[in-house]
Amino acid sequence: MAQTDEVHNIPVVLAKEQDVEPPYSVFTTCEKWIIVTLASVAGLFSPLTAYIYLPAIPMIAAAFDKTVELTNLTVTVYLVFQGVSPMFWGTLADRMGRRPTSLGCLFVLSLACIGLALVPTSYFWLLMVLRCIQAVGSASTLTIGAGIIADIATPAERGGFYGIFTMGPQVGPAIGPVVGGALADKLGWRSIFWFLCISSSTCFIVMVTFLPETLRSVVGNGSVFPPIQYRPLLPLMGRGHKHSKVECPPARKSQNPFRLFTCLDILNLLVFNSIQYAVYTALLATISSLFEENYPHLTETDIGICYLASGAGLALGAIFSGKLMDWDYRTVKQQLLRDFTPEKGIPGHIISDDDFPIEATRLKRLPLWMIIFCVACTGYGWCFQAGTTIAVPLVLHFVIGFTEMAMLTTIQTILIDLAPSQGSSVTACNNLIRCSMGALLVSVIDLLLRKIGTGWTFVLLGGICFISVPLIWLAARIGPSCRAGRRVGQTAS
Repeated sequence: MAQTDEVHNIPVVLAKEQDVEPPYSVFTTCEKWIIVTLASVAGLFSPLTAYIYLPAIPMIAAAFDKTVELTNLTVTVYLVFQGVSPMFWGTLADRMGRRPTSLGCLFVLSLACIGLALVPTSYFWLLMVLRCIQAVGSASTLTIGAGIIADIATPAERGGFYGIFTMGPQVGPAIGPVVGGALADKLGWRSIFWFLCISSSTCFIVMVTFLPETLRSVVGNGSVFPPIQYRPLLPLMGRGHKHSKVECPPARKSQNPFRLFTCLDILNLLVFNSIQYAVYTALLATISSLFEENYPHLTETDIGICYLASGAGLALGAIFSGKLMDWDYRTVKQQLLRDFTPEKGIPGHIISDDDFPIEATRLKRLPLWMIIFCVACTGYGWCFQAGTTIAVPLVLHFVIGFTEMAMLTTIQTILIDLAPSQGSSVTACNNLIRCSMGALLVSVIDLLLRKIGTGWTFVLLGGICFISVPLIWLAARIGPSCRAGRRVGQTAS
């Protein structure tokens, strides 16, 4: 009897009705979108708490009677803890569950924001400490969201879900400076932290009420009835598929996330992603100074609005690239099914994910995105050198944001494909490497601009990105053998 597998949407030859494999996730498509949207909103706080703070730095420096350079240390320590803390939270989410870990992050963030809003101006050291705690609470929401997608989405639909998920975290750098500048200008710098406290607390309440647990070692494919501490106040999603007698898959032994750095294919992708992310971060960090210097008629509010061009590119890039990856996956899957047919003596079983050419499928469009990104970065620097109208850098901002998001979505999706049982941990590794390289480049970008000029600085950065393109070919080359080696190691253990 021929049927269609609900997960892979491909024909399966079945001998008996009971041979039907259970779905990868019992959540409906609509419920998956709701879960991903909740994770995306929580993930927004990771970049928002960093960038909403930037316009208020001169005001905070004056309030604490410190120099701007010294006050910038609060940004540096934030970036350090933003890169390190997800290694702890990500591992905890892969072991203890997505829901309690998400709620823990938001709770810590809310408390830190209250402290920052009330910190006395005579205790600058306390401002530094609270910024570290704020980073610990906010930075890990992105890694946990990636783990949720690995729990509920098959590889065939993972790109689209991750594309939508990254819209929240990646529009933070665009809207953060606008909101922060407006709040600091109208209500003072403390209002920034009250705003973050109220918004994070609201998100906490919504997550407590609606977010279900998705970790497969706790709820399986969503059909296992979890312990009370994992249940939302209003269990509206997946409730018709819960079975208290269904056995949950055994929890895997807690794995050290740093061991992922020993996987050559994963490390290669982390390095590639960190290069273009560092360039993009440096570009964002120089927007205020470059636009103020080259277009002196702009007010601070006008400069803040300029960030929206990049934000629009990020949003569209997330949607487009995610859907495109899903289309590529389905196309390759269908082609493989046409090649392996019963007429050729090979049964029409489901093609195993272990044998699927996931690297070649996911990375096929990455060189195009990187080349466009390099050209746009180079042009962006020279438009200031040539004194063009403001429309030119804004258009290039949109292109850079679009291609940056396309690359980020692609890399993060394939990282989850390569380590689906450690979705949060591998995202934490990605966050650690890219934040470290971003902080390093931001620390020297002003020196480069002064030494060699704006045009040649971005030629240099674009060239560095361009010479990283062979890493894409290397990923497709070594990926299958590295995955096979990990499977052998897991089987032996």
